[in-house]
Amino acid sequence: MTSLEPMRDHWWWRPGWRIGRKMYTWHITFDGQDRLHELVAEYQAALNPLPGLDLIPPRWLHLTMQGVGFTDEVSEQDARAVATAARQRCVGLRPFELAFGQPIVDPESIQFALRPAEPAQALRRRIRAGIADVWGADKVPEAEEWSPHVSIAYSNSTGSPELFAGALARARVPDATLTVSTVELIILNRDNRMYEWEVFEEATLGG
Repeated sequence: MTSLEPMRDHWWWRPGWRIGRKMYTWHITFDGQDRLHELVAEYQAALNPLPGLDLIPPRWLHLTMQGVGFTDEVSEQDARAVATAARQRCVGLRPFELAFGQPIVDPESIQFALRPAEPAQALRRRIRAGIADVWGADKVPEAEEWSPHVSIAYSNSTGSPELFAGALARARVPDATLTVSTVELIILNRDNRMYEWEVFEEATLGG
């Protein structure tokens, strides 16, 4: 069995973040995806007795796609232009399915490693191209390399990951598949030890 890295607190302040600051960022959100919510609830029930985790409520489940910038640095006009460009880029993409199996233990979270990865990666490339349409290719934030995942809990302390891995293995929950047809440009904050947002714009796959 591959040894797991020790857990660490997810809630350290990443560069640029502070209380009250918000960011424009693209996410896939899962409002109304009842099968996913049921799957997450079963795994969270297995994790709930264990210390050191902040379980993510259904409304805040998400697949992080691509940051745009902090709201005090990106104008609303630019954010809407990015959304328009992304919508135009997404017209050529069809809705796609993502399969959710047993979550894995990451040092800072418990997460689904999604499969197949390529459709989500193709969507992210379109979003990045939309940002480049507005600002130029050299101004697109974040690295091109990216692996899609959806977290169900965040680590809030240091410690051993084995208890979490064992609880997940014993849960034996059937896999779930869902269809992704939209991606949202949101205004995100992390003031309350959770990623919370309001939807600013959205793009529909296939137009």
